[in-house]
Amino acid sequence: MRRKFETLTIIATTIIAILVAGPTYGDNEGKNETTRQSLEEIVVSGSRESEPLKEMPKGIGVVKKEEITSVKPAQPAEILNRIPGVWVAPTAGEGHMTAIRQPLNTNAMYLYLEDGIPIRSTGFFNHNALYEMNLPGADRIEVIKGPSTALYGSDAIGGTINVLTRPAPANPEFDINPEVGGYGWYRLLVNGGNTWGDNGFRVGLNVTHSDGWRQRTGYDRQGGTVRWDSVINGTATLKTVVSFFDIDQKTGGANGLVKADYEQKPYYNYHTFDFRKVKAFRASTEFEKDLGGGAIVSLIPYFRHNEMKLLPGWGIFKSGGNYYGYESDTTFYSLGLLSKYRHDFSTLRTRLIAGVDLDYSPGQYGERRLQAFKTGDQFTSYTFVTSTTNNYDFDATFKEVSPYVQTETTPVDKMRVTLGVRYDNLSYGYSTNLTPNSNRPDNTDRYFSHVSPKAGVTYEFATELNAFASYTNGFRVPSAGDLFRGSSGTASTAVNLKPIKVDSFEAGFRGMLSNVVSYDVSAYIMQKRDDLVSYSPATNVTRRLNAGKTQHKGIEVGIGIQPIKELRLDSSYSHAIHRYKDYVVSSAINYSGKEMALAPRDIVDTRLAYIPAILNGGRMELEWINLGRYWMNDANTERYGGHDVFNVRLSYNMNKQWEVYGRLMNFTNRLYAYTATKSGSDAALYCPGTPRTLFVGATYRFAGSSNTGGM
Repeated sequence: MRRKFETLTIIATTIIAILVAGPTYGDNEGKNETTRQSLEEIVVSGSRESEPLKEMPKGIGVVKKEEITSVKPAQPAEILNRIPGVWVAPTAGEGHMTAIRQPLNTNAMYLYLEDGIPIRSTGFFNHNALYEMNLPGADRIEVIKGPSTALYGSDAIGGTINVLTRPAPANPEFDINPEVGGYGWYRLLVNGGNTWGDNGFRVGLNVTHSDGWRQRTGYDRQGGTVRWDSVINGTATLKTVVSFFDIDQKTGGANGLVKADYEQKPYYNYHTFDFRKVKAFRASTEFEKDLGGGAIVSLIPYFRHNEMKLLPGWGIFKSGGNYYGYESDTTFYSLGLLSKYRHDFSTLRTRLIAGVDLDYSPGQYGERRLQAFKTGDQFTSYTFVTSTTNNYDFDATFKEVSPYVQTETTPVDKMRVTLGVRYDNLSYGYSTNLTPNSNRPDNTDRYFSHVSPKAGVTYEFATELNAFASYTNGFRVPSAGDLFRGSSGTASTAVNLKPIKVDSFEAGFRGMLSNVVSYDVSAYIMQKRDDLVSYSPATNVTRRLNAGKTQHKGIEVGIGIQPIKELRLDSSYSHAIHRYKDYVVSSAINYSGKEMALAPRDIVDTRLAYIPAILNGGRMELEWINLGRYWMNDANTERYGGHDVFNVRLSYNMNKQWEVYGRLMNFTNRLYAYTATKSGSDAALYCPGTPRTLFVGATYRFAGSSNTGGM
């Protein structure tokens, strides 16, 4: 409680001091224009249409291109954690775990999109999905917090993260950004394009390498995005996006250390042969046609192909005096179609959106059990086990047919009402290539269906104040891994898992004060039923099951203050409680009433930016990240005390073409943990965060003029 009070006191004191200073700057006209634009923020993620944020009855966080290019994130956490209520924790390389209105976890609670298209099939979810996108080259990032609108289905429980690609530039444009940093880091970002008549192109490339500050944390990443925008006869548009990524990384960043090693040699790792190799390819074409009379039709066929080879250090366990782990191969491809019809009516400003989403994703999963060998406290070698008892080799085809309808109307002036419903019909066709046993289910088909109602309302009390309230129902079907791959003794229970269901109630308001302060506040309460949990009823036996209810409630606050044009303060704060309401996994294990693990009550991310004339358009930023304490286990017997981390960023524009910059991460060199966990009677494990690290780089920008016309 004392820590929370001190945190709030610091924020409140800073805000009051700046408010007392008042708007003393001279360029009032320019600043008013900036704040007016922020109040009229346009978002596209709620309905796949451009709509004012003030008419969205949901908590939505937005990070614009200007902030992305200023931060130049090396890890998804560096940009997403600026949004109130979002906690992304790094694992290895650009891998991550996410917490949005949920405890930090690796479960399929989040929907990751690129231009509104899921980057992975529901049946083959991966919590690291953001490393399959080019975040530094994004145009903007939008985060819908909590269960999403009727246009999105399974997985959109904790939140939906939509990464929007940059459109083709109207005139010739070219950026190149080399960067170097500590621990063998280097990265090259290239971005550019042009428009000729009715056709525009943009290419963005990302090549990254790191040796890693800790043993087994190095990685290589190559990838990029190609986009083609085209206008057809003035009434239709085409947007084609191709994305491709090749990732080769060690997984040591997710391997914990006992407390003594964490404190004395945080660079250390108990594992020497773990790895993850990923190849991802996506292609989509969005055809949009204006039918006249307020009607528009949109069709987005898409294709995906993913491969992942994984040998995780965290998958090694002890049994009968020996150590075992696994190596797995996952491959799937997808053929899909997102179809949508939108009609705007003049009566009550009514908008009708209806459509159907189709997805066909056949995949294969193979897993071989291995025996690991230790030298001292490190696993140094392994051999594959000849027995196939604990191996997996199966095919699983995921299918989706999901129609939806959503309507928006204005029954009275300044009030906007949104109603929607979605019906998801999902299925798996599963067949094993090995003999079924207690660990492997026999060939089977599983079918799931769910109706998700949504309702929301916004009201504009004044030009600079609007409020919203909503109810959303969401769900998540088990993934192929949940259903058909289990550890010892799980096959008979896992294959019969049920979907998670959630009901969420949310209310909030957004506004401005005296053209100096912008704010965004939302409160929510979510109830989950049939939550999926893992527990061990006996040594070396892990079971996955639907166990009871959980409750998630909290408040999220975002505030921005700019008293003068040279100074700006932004702060994101969230306070949440995640608790088991009914969690009885056996006669001896009852967690009902306990707080969930990896769920800090308080998270703060505060940035103070100084933009003096001497930096010629550059800026200096000080960032303070405060993560509150949390339970390390569901039994609530041991806590991680939380931490404070400070980062500094500085940029300077030499001229219109050249920018030089640097950032010093964790400049106080604080020892802290990305995550801290405890399992059963085992010692607590800490995954150490990166020590003080310096990055420097330069950006060359070329912007030409064109006489060929534009789209």
